[in-house]
Amino acid sequence: VQLQASGGGLAQAGGSLRLSCAASGRTLRSTGWFRQAPGKEREFVVAISWSGSHTNYADSVKGRFTIYRDTAKNTVYLQMDSLKPEDTAVYYCVANSGSYLGQSWEEYDYWGQGTLVTVSS
Repeated sequence: VQLQASGGGLAQAGGSLRLSCAASGRTLRSTGWFRQAPGKEREFVVAISWSGSHTNYADSVKGRFTIYRDTAKNTVYLQMDSLKPEDTAVYYCVANSGSYLGQSWEEYDYWGQGTLVTVSS
């Protein structure tokens, strides 16, 4: 499986960006996003089940970020609204072969290359 993340860029505080994660090689099961800011630990952001009916959001993004998927395109999207400077990070698309939606990065089998999101104040 190869994960191709895109959509990062520069936004102002309060603005929006949408990230995409396209998979090739096989159908994704659970898919999600982690992020890592400079000098900080990797942080779980959100995950979605294969059907799209189950999601798990980190408290820090709940109510501002929305994850959804287009199974026909084997692509997952992360709509990020009301962005804050503290959302600045490299965002990594992740996936696993099962139904895990948790926050432990070791449980995700596949990782994309990362896309940089910068939010200015």
